[in-house]
Amino acid sequence: MKKFIYSFMLAVVGMTTALFTSCTNEESINFPIEEELAGNYKGKLEVTVDGQNLGEQSQKITVEKASEKSINLSLKNFSFIGINLGDIELNDCPLSENSGNYAFTGTTLLDTEVLKADVKATGTIGGGKVEISMDIDADLAGVKQSVKVVYTGEKLKGTESSEAKITKFIFDRNVAAVDSLVISQPVIDEESKTITFMVADTAKAEHLAALVPTIEVSEKATVTPRSEVAQDFSNGRKVKYIVEAEDGTTVEYTVSIKGFGDYFGFEEWYEGGIYPDIPNVNPWASCNAAVALIKNMGPILGGPTYEGGYPIVATDDAYSGEKAAVLESVDTKGGSMGGTKVPKVTAATVFLGSFNAFAGLSNPMATTSFGIVYEKQPLKVTGYYKYTPGKEFYNSDGELVEGKVDECSMSAVLYEITDDKETLDGSNIYSSDKIVAKAMFKSSETVSEYTQFELNLEYLKDYDPTKKYKFTVILSASADGAAYNAAVGSKLIVDDVIVVNKK
Repeated sequence: MKKFIYSFMLAVVGMTTALFTSCTNEESINFPIEEELAGNYKGKLEVTVDGQNLGEQSQKITVEKASEKSINLSLKNFSFIGINLGDIELNDCPLSENSGNYAFTGTTLLDTEVLKADVKATGTIGGGKVEISMDIDADLAGVKQSVKVVYTGEKLKGTESSEAKITKFIFDRNVAAVDSLVISQPVIDEESKTITFMVADTAKAEHLAALVPTIEVSEKATVTPRSEVAQDFSNGRKVKYIVEAEDGTTVEYTVSIKGFGDYFGFEEWYEGGIYPDIPNVNPWASCNAAVALIKNMGPILGGPTYEGGYPIVATDDAYSGEKAAVLESVDTKGGSMGGTKVPKVTAATVFLGSFNAFAGLSNPMATTSFGIVYEKQPLKVTGYYKYTPGKEFYNSDGELVEGKVDECSMSAVLYEITDDKETLDGSNIYSSDKIVAKAMFKSSETVSEYTQFELNLEYLKDYDPTKKYKFTVILSASADGAAYNAAVGSKLIVDDVIVVNKK
């Protein structure tokens, strides 16, 4: 049955002649076309095939003056059962008086290779309303079918809003517990009218079949399906949403899962470590412990006196959720502490792995143990960031470098290990022959609004699922900070880091 409807509608669109031809006119009547009839109408289109009702859809019709005694009717962006069929024009339809309203009739014959159909149409317009009825006797490859199409609509005032947008589409775990499996809030692409989101690797089909979107649309618009109604996104399914503006304009959005991955956010903050006031955020390690050591041990070991804040702190300025991380490179004064060099500027850095501040008293590069044991094959890393480079850039000797602009960096490295204790550190994280895949992004550009970054891992060796690996993501406000080259005040804000894995 749907095959017939599809073939019939395509045939209508393919017609090069007028859809309707007139049969009645009354020369003596002065028809109030411009004063009363012309304008936009909003209503419903209902289709019945062989007595079976296929439902109704919203439809907007425009009526224009064709002559003193005839009108044009057009159905813009006409769609049916999910198929966009373009515009349907009813041209030069003569009017006749009909009990205070005005009637028009028409007939046409469709004759294509697969479809023959006699179309008889009648309609009335007036009093702010329009009704159209089409009786269609069709022959589809020898199969006879009877189709009835009915449209009823009311004239718009002209002040109604035509905006039909989805302005917000989220999965709120407070609405449905299963929504917590969505690890990145959906991205609305207005140009393509698509909405995509990512879910956790642990999500099963039954979970994805019960996700509950919370939706906001343009003022005075409506959306179908409604907000907070469970939808089935399992097995690659795409869900269609129709937004209808106040004036009847409709826009269709397609919503689907973009991919599966692991979420590394910045929600779980706590204080503690080698000193009780150090800010920490699970599951990330940071350079805060190194700054804490300078603050507390510097004066004792003949080093600098640093009384400033920690470089890694929480912020309420989150892309999603409640918290994000602020990474701000700080002036730790320089000099030495117990015979070990102290950087003039400590680059603000967080990473997946662990940090050993005391190792820095003998070997600064050994403080960072990059990587966590990872049993999946990562393909890319995405996240959101803002960045402002600091104004005063210092080199590793603590000398001010005029005109030098700092850079932020985001990188990812997958490397092979033989046991869980094996690690790469600041001396070899980008150069070791154990590296299997890596990616890096750097930028000195000021970014004032949250912007997505994407790290696509380049594989230098084949991935072998029988081997053991560690994986790290490294985020820094000063790209060359490991070499003690950085600017005071370089600030990187990051949120919603996701590792996309191969399924």
